[in-house]
Amino acid sequence: MKKLLFTIGALLTYIIAVGVFFTNKVMFIKKKTDEAIYRRELKEGRFTLDEIDVLPKEEITIPSKYGYDIKGWLVKSTAQKRFIIICHGVTMNKINSIKYMKLFLKRDWNVLIYDHRRHGESGGKTTSYGYYEKFDLKAVVDWLKQQHGADIKLGIHGESMGAVTTLLYAGMIEDGADFYIADCPFSDFEAQLRYRLKVEFRIPAIFIMPIASCFLKLRDGYSIKEVSPISVIKNINHPILFIHSSKDDYIPPEMTKLLYKMKEGPKKLFIAEKGGHAYSFGENKEAYEEAIDQFLSEFS
Repeated sequence: MKKLLFTIGALLTYIIAVGVFFTNKVMFIKKKTDEAIYRRELKEGRFTLDEIDVLPKEEITIPSKYGYDIKGWLVKSTAQKRFIIICHGVTMNKINSIKYMKLFLKRDWNVLIYDHRRHGESGGKTTSYGYYEKFDLKAVVDWLKQQHGADIKLGIHGESMGAVTTLLYAGMIEDGADFYIADCPFSDFEAQLRYRLKVEFRIPAIFIMPIASCFLKLRDGYSIKEVSPISVIKNINHPILFIHSSKDDYIPPEMTKLLYKMKEGPKKLFIAEKGGHAYSFGENKEAYEEAIDQFLSEFS
């Protein structure tokens, strides 16, 4: 009997330890500081401090349905009712979106960049990799249309987690944009976590995932399986430009290729030759801009 109780106790201890450790890593992933993001973007020549100082930005605050504020900037370059919303990646903030903002401002689009929940200046206690973020993106879209009219031309560009958020939002019934650009998304959160467990920890996912998913549901209200762009991709009727770097070893480019394959209707695919994760633009600027221009000329 003592041996049985010991075994049960050890098993429960393992389950709790794994569940808490894994979900802490997911929910409270360590973010980069504003200073670190500024330093990196400045070092890599994305912008200068003078550019930021003179940027004609309108600071905006949008209420989330989850009780916190979403903070961002709206920068206008044209009187035309053309807008792009840019969604940054995990651990980043809107500063990381400035390079894309500049790209679209040059092409006479008004641009809204904002901080995802628990990032930058926005509120929120946890990161959910697109699950709750897609509803915040909906709040941003709704706010933009309330302010500038339901008839605006609207595109959404997302990078990494921002691309996942973009696709999950687009897959909702209330799809509010005219086109989407998804740069280096994962196709499925569970598949991505399984891949990272194998690469980083060399741990078979079978010992982790069932526990992690249950604890995530208990602690943050959603399951890993509910964060799956591939499960909603066929709901998206509007055009999508899929982008990924062939050298990305964090989120495999095969995930974007699968999303592209499964997407029905108008779509384009750009696989960059150089650059690691989220560096398709940084390492292939001319080719990236050419892919954007071709997509916009056809679908915007």
